[in-house]
Amino acid sequence: MKDKARLSSGRPPLDGLKRQIARSRAGDAPARRKADSFIRETFRLQRQAAREKAQEWFDTWPKAAYWTEVESWRALDDDQIEFTMRRLPTAD
Repeated sequence: MKDKARLSSGRPPLDGLKRQIARSRAGDAPARRKADSFIRETFRLQRQAAREKAQEWFDTWPKAAYWTEVESWRALDDDQIEFTMRRLPTAD
């Protein structure tokens, strides 16, 4: 009955999405992500320090050679940013 109420309200159930986000944040990423060759590192820093850290990654591992990118980010309380940087291990 609960599902019918959600569907009739026009909003899809979000239980599956909530579980997927929780697994991802807990480090239990999908197998396809584990199988790729990217190196990832997640940081939680103050806004200015986050900008500097991201710039450090781009300076150390240029985007054109290592496909460096900010894979995901989110703003937290107290002006903190949590973000994941990703790059290839080599520039072959």
